[in-house]
Amino acid sequence: MISSFTHIVRLIRAAFVFAREGVFGSVDPSLVPPPGQVALKLARLVERRGVKQGPRISRALTRMGPAYLKLGQFLATRPDVVGVGMARDLESLQDRLPPFSQAEAEAAITTSLERPLTNAFVSFGPPVAAASIAQVHRGEILRDGIRKPVAIKVLRPNVAARFRRDLSDFFFVAHKAETYSAEARRLRLVEVINTMSRSVAMEMDLRLEAAALSEMAENTRGDPDFRIPTVDWDRTTHNVLTMEWIDGIALNDHKRLAEAHVDLPDLGRKVIQSFLRHALRDGFFHADMHPGNLFLDEAGRLVAVDFGIMGRLGMKERRFLAEILLGFITRDYRRVAEVHFEAGYVPAHHSVENFAQAIRAIGEPIHNRTAEEISMARLLTLLLEVTGLFDMTTRPELILLQKTMVVVEGVARGFDPKLDIWKIADPVVREWIERNLGPIGRVQGALAGGGDLARVLMNLPDIAARSVKVLEQLETVTREGLRLSPESIAAMGRSEGRKNRWRTVALWIIAATFIGILIAVRNL
Repeated sequence: MISSFTHIVRLIRAAFVFAREGVFGSVDPSLVPPPGQVALKLARLVERRGVKQGPRISRALTRMGPAYLKLGQFLATRPDVVGVGMARDLESLQDRLPPFSQAEAEAAITTSLERPLTNAFVSFGPPVAAASIAQVHRGEILRDGIRKPVAIKVLRPNVAARFRRDLSDFFFVAHKAETYSAEARRLRLVEVINTMSRSVAMEMDLRLEAAALSEMAENTRGDPDFRIPTVDWDRTTHNVLTMEWIDGIALNDHKRLAEAHVDLPDLGRKVIQSFLRHALRDGFFHADMHPGNLFLDEAGRLVAVDFGIMGRLGMKERRFLAEILLGFITRDYRRVAEVHFEAGYVPAHHSVENFAQAIRAIGEPIHNRTAEEISMARLLTLLLEVTGLFDMTTRPELILLQKTMVVVEGVARGFDPKLDIWKIADPVVREWIERNLGPIGRVQGALAGGGDLARVLMNLPDIAARSVKVLEQLETVTREGLRLSPESIAAMGRSEGRKNRWRTVALWIIAATFIGILIAVRNL
């Protein structure tokens, strides 16, 4: 177990790096208690001369290494914890680090695949991209006598041990903060670090990224404007991910896009609609859709890479999102407020009317602007800020959705500054609402309920078998251990009989209700 002294020494080193990069110079001293003001003055003494203005904290986190870099990226998705201003500063944090050596990469692949590198790949080139957890190489495999280009992602050597060490420091700080600060307990800092720890653990098992690729490929198989690289499962392990090499044009390569005479407004449409389909239709979306992770292939389809960060939305969250968008479009602010209460996001002791009034303050300015001035991402940002005033429970999946939408909308508007986000989103949102909130959705909901009831009815034999087993055990206890009088046994039998009769009656009532629902559905 690591001692508190070890944690403190490592944290002092981190504080020194932050001071050198001028992070504390951006803190307003008036917001800090007197002892903290003295510490700020001392920190300014070690600040590097000529330190540049701008994203100072991003530079400091990058210098501290992979775990701190990931912490910054993670906190960028949690404005509820670090504040909106800090979250925006952290959005510029780029997950880029110097590559590790070719020899280390080749040794890692040989060990992980349990065969010589030359048996797995016809060629294996130098790294083309390097991040905090892994780096990517271009290689070739031989398939049916033809050389096929592939992308090979390799984990950094000893990255898991480095993360474990730094994460233990983060947990130390979070526990101490919750011990002495009510605000830290309210923000649940330990749970914040726990969530980050689970996310990083998934990123460091490349089989899970391969599984995400496979799942999204199934979801998007019929999409005309989007596709996913295929995974080479024979050359994929915990530490190595091999997939199809994408030769398309990166969406951040504006020069090549112009040379290829790409219809940029249509490209913006594809980005927005693809993201909304994944979020609403599938409930599973790429949560890092910056231009460097998106390519345009020869067929004009978007191709996404780097599936380390994914977002999921349950049916409740998808319905919540769709009804909110519809409510703002139709100016039905009370309905938007009711959706928050129905989902359990806002405590019931608050007033629906007061909450609807706050929602109106967000929605009304929208209707006084032109379409290209309206930002769906900005709308969700304001909504999350307002809901904080009404004790809305933090929903990490909604915050991740909102942050991803900010990126996606920025990418799309970079191709078409006059993009009408609502017009582009309308067919996707409308299709989902009609399918899930209209008559078809009611039928499917009834059938889903019928399926649950059918499972209960199918389990009745198991319930009966367990009841017999319990009675046998009771008989054994009575015979060999616990002594019960005949009167007690008779009373228990009468009580159990009444329970069973009422249970049977209840099951028949449920079954009759189910039959009635099916009849009603067929008559819709």
